[in-house]
Order: sequence, then structure tokens, then C-alpha cells
Amino acid sequence: MRLRRHPLQAVTVSLTFVLALTAAPARAQLRMEVIPFDSVTLTTRQVLLGETNGKPVTLAGELRLPRGGTDRVPVVVLVHGIAGLMTNHDDWARALNGWGIGVFIPDHLSGRGIARMSPDDFQLSAPARMVDVYRALSLLSKYPRIDPDRIAVMGFSTGGAVALLTSQERFRTGYGPSNIQFAAHIALYAACATRYRDDIKVTARPIRLFHGTGDDWTSAEQCRALVADMKKAGADVAWTEYPGATHAYDNPESKERTKIPQAMTLRKCSLLEGDGGQVVNARTGQLFTLTDPCIERGVWVQHDEAATAFTREEVKAVLASAFAVEPAKAGSPR
Repeated sequence: MRLRRHPLQAVTVSLTFVLALTAAPARAQLRMEVIPFDSVTLTTRQVLLGETNGKPVTLAGELRLPRGGTDRVPVVVLVHGIAGLMTNHDDWARALNGWGIGVFIPDHLSGRGIARMSPDDFQLSAPARMVDVYRALSLLSKYPRIDPDRIAVMGFSTGGAVALLTSQERFRTGYGPSNIQFAAHIALYAACATRYRDDIKVTARPIRLFHGTGDDWTSAEQCRALVADMKKAGADVAWTEYPGATHAYDNPESKERTKIPQAMTLRKCSLLEGDGGQVVNARTGQLFTLTDPCIERGVWVQHDEAATAFTREEVKAVLASAFAVEPAKAGSPR
């Protein structure tokens, strides 16, 4: 496989337990904890207007630290997409733990009583999920085992869009903690159909995107255009694409090419932030809703082992640089 690299640059109870793992010496003590945290449910319009008053909600996330002890470790916040928590998120968590990096996996849906890929899930937009992620960052920055200067965010699909939104200065200053920011922003097959005001004014921290050219769920072309504009503005951004790879190419559950006929896609939509926090169809000028004619249904997914392995190494490298540490080589599960 030829890879092409573009240098554009509701849970309310806390559960704590320790697993003694003897099979892999480098992962002899893995600490796992389910942590509730408070957030708020906002509409896209509210977020774009900078509002903070919405319906309070208690969410939860699973914290997995690579080892026991008292030392502080770096952490990556893994942000799931519209399909909710998947096998590939667990695979990434295991890999990151194997490199000596902790993970925090927030669940945006259960605490809100939302079923994945339901109408309510589609209404919970990337900007709304971004607020959850910033609430999680605030929580993690105070956790005694976590180094607050070494927390990165990595998202998948809609979660990839969240990771990109957290890189924008407008949202960081409006919703992020005042004394901390993410050390890196990593997006796999992100949703880039909507262009927001000032979306090229981003943090100086590294921003990395990975996408397959065969993705018919979230358009590589849409993300490629965003990256080009960010690069022109001087951002530390890089784009890597995999010829022929589909959406969710890192998910081993889809070994055979599989169609998801009910999946909603914005691949043919071109959306813009308009006046008053409204999102409009750039071609028609009409307010965008989930009944817009640009929306289509039906997508294909398939695991791509080569693209997954390459992405794994690239993510490992960018985190090593962002965290200024050398990830452990031994015990790195695939």
C-alpha cells in the first residue's frame, strides 16, 4: 500500500480498581478508574455565541493509567464519534498505555440517555461535545497522577472534529480552563463539513490529521481544504492521507468491506457559520437542518491494517515530541 503524506503541517458512582497483569511485564500494573464529571448540554448556536448556560449533566469517563505508583504521567483524551465507544478506542488505549501514556475516554451519550446513532445523537453536535472535553481537561489537570502540562486530545470522526475545535483559540478562551491547554490535537477521519468563523486562528501546539481518500462518510477533501488554510495562517499542522482507506480504517471489527445503509453523511454538504451563531448551507444560503437536501445516507467501512500501523507510529512520534518523553518500546500492544 502506498501512503501519501502531505507536509501541510449516566454514571454517578466512581469505581476504582487495580488489575495485576502478568502476561506483559511492561504493563504489570494498570490502574483503571471510572470518574464522573459535570458538564452542560448546549446547542451549536449557543456554543457559537459563547453562551455557557444549558442543561446540567453528569457524564463519566474511564481513566486508564499505564501503571500504579505516585509519579505523574501524560494522558490522551480519546473522543469517540457518532457511533459511540468502539473496539478501536480500546485498541488505542492499550497502545497508549503500552507507551507509558494514560488515557481518559469520556462517554458523551450515556449520561444524557442518548443511544448511539440516534436522532438525539445527531443533535449533540461537535461544538457541544467540545464543551464536555474542556470540562474533562479541567478535571484531569487537577488529578494527582496526571501531569497537567502533558494532556493531549485525540478524536475519531465527529470526535476528530472536536479535537480540531479544541485547537481554535476562540473556543479555548471561551470554554477551556484559563491555566491549561492541550499539548497536541490529533484527528482521525474528522468531520470537516462546517467552516467556523476564525477556524484558522489556532493554538501553537501541534495539530495532526489522518484520513483515507476512500472515506465516503467524512470527506477528506473538506479536511484537506481546512488544513491548507490553517497552514497558510502559520499553524503547526500536518495532513496524512491513505489512498483508498475508508472511514474508521483503524477499526478491526470491519475486516470485510461493510455498508452501513442508515448512516447519515455530510460528504456533499458545504456549511458555514453565519450571523447570530447559525450554521447555513453555503450553496443555498439556507439555515442548515437535519432535513437539508445535501445530506445523504449510506457509507462503507473497512479495516486497513497498513494505514492503522502507519497512523499508530505517527501518533506515537507526535506525542513523544509534544510530551518531550520517549514512549516505552516494550509491551506496546497492537
